[in-house]
Amino acid sequence: QVKMVFPDLPKAFDGLRILQISDLHLGSFGTNREPMREAVDLINAEKPDMVFFTGDLVNNFAGETRGWEEILDKIKAPMGKYSILGNHDYGDYTTWPTPSRKEANFKSILSANRRFGFTLLRNESVDIEKDGQKIALSGVENWGHPPFPQYGDLEKTWNETSDASFKIFLSHDPDHWEAEVMGKKEYDLALAGHTHGMQFGVSVGNFNWSPAKYKFKRWAGLYNEGNQFLYVNRGLGYLGMPARIGMPPEVTVFTLKKTEEAVV
Repeated sequence: QVKMVFPDLPKAFDGLRILQISDLHLGSFGTNREPMREAVDLINAEKPDMVFFTGDLVNNFAGETRGWEEILDKIKAPMGKYSILGNHDYGDYTTWPTPSRKEANFKSILSANRRFGFTLLRNESVDIEKDGQKIALSGVENWGHPPFPQYGDLEKTWNETSDASFKIFLSHDPDHWEAEVMGKKEYDLALAGHTHGMQFGVSVGNFNWSPAKYKFKRWAGLYNEGNQFLYVNRGLGYLGMPARIGMPPEVTVFTLKKTEEAVV
């Protein structure tokens, strides 16, 4: 649960509940549907207004998405479910017999996002409207420091952004925020994933440690520079090591308020 105050938040959105999930990596679950079914129950119990999925639906292959419709389509959010792509969603980590096979796999992953009820944002921005007021939502394709791919086109995305007083930015890799957003583009809140917190760490009181800190400057939780904020979700699924040690899966619920006094 993360409660945040933004004076520029339009009054119509005071109290907005945004839920973030990231890094599902459906292929890692095989035929075991129960963990994700439990997660969806937890998500819906929070009654979010909007749900954002910040990438890595699969490990590599579109076939990993088969049979998940009955679970992921049940995620409810009256103001919309939005998703972006992560580095694993392009099929770049396997060898394909032909370019056309890779392209077909990619197109199937795109369609899976739609099958699950998500509006996929690919270097584009949309307005979210309520009671005649609006906030802007931008989502880019994956952008990371090498060797991670840079498919994201922030300039195109930013140029589509409206004059809304409050702007949210979705990008899978948290390094993108410092590289192209922080102090350069006026996004109030950015959401990322990607790190998994390395699926290993120690958290005692205010002390948090993970080997992820040696690879990513911002690897889990809330960060800010001035009035711009970044939240890094440590992921709901797993990759490689079939475990999480001291770094449990995460569903993040943001409550956005316009004034400090209204936060409860």
